[in-house]
Amino acid sequence: MTSQHVVPPGERSPEATAPRAATMSGPGGREIVLLSDPRVGRIPVVECGEPLVELDQTFGAARAPVRAGLAQRLRRAQDDLRAVGLRLEVVEGHRDPAEQQRIIDRYSSEVLAEHPGVDLLELEVLTSRFVAPIAVAPHVAGAAVDLTLADDDGPLDMGTAIDATPEVSGGRCYFDAPDIAPEARALRGILARSLGSAGLVNYPTEWWHWSYGDRYWALVTAAPLALYGPADTR
Repeated sequence: MTSQHVVPPGERSPEATAPRAATMSGPGGREIVLLSDPRVGRIPVVECGEPLVELDQTFGAARAPVRAGLAQRLRRAQDDLRAVGLRLEVVEGHRDPAEQQRIIDRYSSEVLAEHPGVDLLELEVLTSRFVAPIAVAPHVAGAAVDLTLADDDGPLDMGTAIDATPEVSGGRCYFDAPDIAPEARALRGILARSLGSAGLVNYPTEWWHWSYGDRYWALVTAAPLALYGPADTR
């Protein structure tokens, strides 16, 4: 892990690639700020130097690597959930930048197929509903997890599969999507209360994506800076 330093926005600054606000209307008209929004990229990062640590088997077989501070908060949420017979199952944590770019490229192609003729700025905005630009990506910083709730019999039905795109899920991947079963809605509420109490924030277009210490977290919580930049795995 590198020593403490200030991490500026990426080479392709969000101001240059998306000069206008990148928002969308969510269920019920709620405004959702997307990860491609310039306000996210303008947040400074003072890298705290926390290492990546591997989550233990109580979080599932993936044993996902995340920042130490995030792991501590996930353990707090896990302890709370055990009291009601549930647990967190984490399927992904830190992501290599090259893998992030592959996901961006793949989903951008899907978006273009759904929206032929869209301009490049709008393509970036639409793509960021599902995958973050590398410069601000919480997974690249080791600051995010993709997870679900499980019980003794395994993962529970949360309304969609993890990583269901807006197109495939008909928008039911949004955390506040209205057209999911009441049971799934209740489980999403339990997830939000547990992780929110531990200090994590949700990316509202993906019910499964939660983060701590990254630029998006700083924007949502009004923190003056982010704690984690791209994680050094050397």
